[in-house]
Amino acid sequence: MYKLLDLFEIFIAFFKIGAFSFGGGYAMLPFIEREIVNVKGWLSTKEFLDVLAISQVSPGPIAINSATFIGYRYNFVLGSLFATLGVIGFSIIIINIVSPSLEKYKDNQNIATIFKTLRPITIGFILSAFYSTYEKSISDFFSISIFFISFLLLNSKKIHPVYIIIFSGFIGIILKGA
Repeated sequence: MYKLLDLFEIFIAFFKIGAFSFGGGYAMLPFIEREIVNVKGWLSTKEFLDVLAISQVSPGPIAINSATFIGYRYNFVLGSLFATLGVIGFSIIIINIVSPSLEKYKDNQNIATIFKTLRPITIGFILSAFYSTYEKSISDFFSISIFFISFLLLNSKKIHPVYIIIFSGFIGIILKGA
């Protein structure tokens, strides 16, 4: 049965992730991995990568999908609810507090400087998530090939990502088996 303390722990873990990461879902991935895999031990690295894969192909933001899947795995439906509310909770609070003031001070040079400073930090978070995922996912010639082919198709041919996912899935089934 559900323990309120467990649900509160899920909420707090994801609230911290939402509060201290900037730049959207991909920038949150290093925080999610550190908190959920390294600190809490709720998932193994392999399970975390599986959650990322499922979150990627599911509709919606990756951070919310990840929180929902991890919460469900840890404590079923209520775990999903508490994890999801945790990861979005800080943003909701900040938007309601800061948004009215932001419009008032949008031309303030200090505010502009803060946002200019946050942009490279966000890119650093996203690159950190890329590196961490790449390091754990690219393990053989097959995975390296799929990575480079997908990258090239996305950036040179402008093929829709859904087609690349389906194509890669079929290639994986044919070459690696189900």
